Amino acid sequence: MSKQQFLKRASLTFLLTLILSGISFGQNWQTDFQQTLQTAKAKDQPIILVFSGSDWCAPCMKLENEIWSSDEFKNYSAEHFVLYNADFPRKKKNQPDSEQVKANKALAEKYNTKGFFPLVVVLDKTGKVLGETGYKKLSPNEYIKHLETFVN
Repeated sequence: MSKQQFLKRASLTFLLTLILSGISFGQNWQTDFQQTLQTAKAKDQPIILVFSGSDWCAPCMKLENEIWSSDEFKNYSAEHFVLYNADFPRKKKNQPDSEQVKANKALAEKYNTKGFFPLVVVLDKTGKVLGETGYKKLSPNEYIKHLETFVN
């Protein structure tokens, strides 16, 4: 095998590994709310709609680091929730594209009229609000149980 073939094969293997690890371990945070509703209906699962300020809101960052990024939440949510993060970063470099900004603002007008951050809204598969919460100093498993109280 030539050096060029070896590099091609190694690169392909690396990319495949990255893709598969993302499928296995990554969370599937939706970016299209209509698609989120369709997925929730198809899977018959509730929606976790999170309003966050990822680069300025300290409790939002704690929620991300302590709950959303935990293996417990990732594993549980993959089977029980459809996830959507309406992020409102302040730094220009972190801004989503203009369509995403517009979509997140529309969601905030409907589900976060008081402008709380973080706000975690649990919705049924049709978009009806089942409950609201925010950052709480809980373990990932306790936070999951807290979210489930809105569903059950």
